[in-house]
Amino acid sequence: MKARLERRLAEALAALKADGTLPEELSPSIVVTRTRDSAHGDFASNLAMQLAKPAKAAPRQIAEALIKAMPASDEVRDTVIAGPGFINFFVADEAQSAVVRRVLAEREAYGRGRVGAGQRVQVEYVSANPTGPLHVGHGRGAAMGASLANLLAAAGYDVQREYYVNDAGRQMNILALSVWLRYLQRTDRQGGAALPFPSNGYRGEYINEIADALHAANGEAFVRDAAALFDGVPADADEHGNGDKEAHVDALIERAREALGQNGWRVVFDTGLDAILADIREDLGQFGVRYDEWFSERSLQGDIAGVIDRLEAGGHLYEKDGVRWFRSSDFGDDKDRVVVRDNGQPTYFASDIAYVDNKLSRGFDRVIYVFGADHHGYTTRLTAACQALGHDPSRLEFLLIQFAILYRGTERVQMSTRSGSFVTLRELREEVGSDAARYFYVMRRYQQHLDFDLELATSTSNENPVFYVQYAHARICSVMRELDKRGLEFDIDSGLAVLDRLVEPAEGELMTLLATWPEVVERAALAREPHQITGYLRDLAHGLHSYYNGHKVLIEDDALRQARLCLLLAVRHVLINALGLIDVSTPEVM
Repeated sequence: MKARLERRLAEALAALKADGTLPEELSPSIVVTRTRDSAHGDFASNLAMQLAKPAKAAPRQIAEALIKAMPASDEVRDTVIAGPGFINFFVADEAQSAVVRRVLAEREAYGRGRVGAGQRVQVEYVSANPTGPLHVGHGRGAAMGASLANLLAAAGYDVQREYYVNDAGRQMNILALSVWLRYLQRTDRQGGAALPFPSNGYRGEYINEIADALHAANGEAFVRDAAALFDGVPADADEHGNGDKEAHVDALIERAREALGQNGWRVVFDTGLDAILADIREDLGQFGVRYDEWFSERSLQGDIAGVIDRLEAGGHLYEKDGVRWFRSSDFGDDKDRVVVRDNGQPTYFASDIAYVDNKLSRGFDRVIYVFGADHHGYTTRLTAACQALGHDPSRLEFLLIQFAILYRGTERVQMSTRSGSFVTLRELREEVGSDAARYFYVMRRYQQHLDFDLELATSTSNENPVFYVQYAHARICSVMRELDKRGLEFDIDSGLAVLDRLVEPAEGELMTLLATWPEVVERAALAREPHQITGYLRDLAHGLHSYYNGHKVLIEDDALRQARLCLLLAVRHVLINALGLIDVSTPEVM
């Protein structure tokens, strides 16, 4: 309807240009929007107000001319001028109820659009280092990224979902060292049980479990002289801040690699990586989050030298104190960035440059990074690298997801992957359920902090937003079960033939909400805002509950009963479609 009204206005504008009423060179943006108050009509346009200044005429005068020039339509029962020159449209009752017929015909396809047709988009989300289980902070990025990918696909985009596996680099080496030291402690040979553990090693119980698995699979094949590991190693930091914990752990990594040899180190490294990555895959899968590609950072190692050479050839690198720097400040970054350390090893950022080059070389029209808010600095440096390599920076988008803060009573739970004192995503799901977690994570704008209320998420009251929405679906299912119990029949064709019987204001409100669903999908996709879906679900559930409480459906009047059942089934289909975009289930009994 919105698109058809915009076409009618465009035809009227063309007619007024043709007869000289309006200047030929005018080319305004014609936009029709839903009104906030149905008393002012169903749709409105400010076209006349846009044209007033360039046409040198009063907006109400232009509005009157546009209305007279618009082609007639049975879908509009009245068109009026409001305020300073708004054109308000009142949709005919028959046109309003037609949405029920459309929903029941299209079912799961209703709401899916074409605004993104022909555009390839990649969405990367979570991409947490495989150094420990996912925690509740990762959960919000997972829910946001997965919901956004679903939303873009529903809007017609060709979407690829990707997880970037950081399976190379220093943090993974610290993980491997942590696993090996715990393994040595278990062997109780050559001083292993008395080994000190580095202050910045990974300490969670999951490290002990991986060490147990390493020992079970390999026995004591990787036992080495424990005491020799620490000979001449820089002191670890103590409680007074003495010592250098970073130099300490780096030296231990080098000693471990020498002691184990290349093959032994790779076994330990891969044992930790594979165990944690398998846990992440399972955790996300149970959370309804899936990917088309798990992209390995290791696969980029052969590409890093190439992108560094390209930056060098473009004059974007310089050397200082044995370190190679990227002139990212030339492209708006607050400072230049190191790409090759003084030991000749590339930095994490060098891998990031190779990765963004790889993404853009795969032909995506848009590459969307779903980052945590703490990655704010990455946006400018990645954009700088993109420009320096000759790519169009407008192809990059960054969604910076604010933190989700979990409270137990009044106590905020602190999270640290190394110390192990964190609440995992799995623990959250077990406590509140995946449905509540997925819904709560996306029901706020991603730029806003989220205080996760555990008590609210598990309550079975209308105050719980996911319960309120799911209960709307369950209520419709309950009506259909009651229909069978009473021995009444439902004939969809009979109901569709008498939709004009749906004249109650609450029925009109429900049909208006159904009609707006395709617009919500398009608007939310273009804005990259999954929270608009939960806002719509709240309104639709409220409309259904209000209607259910105020009007009987299984009435004696057969024709009206059939029409009302058609309306309820249409609402049910849209609830299913909307909840499906955020991967929340639709229970039939609650």
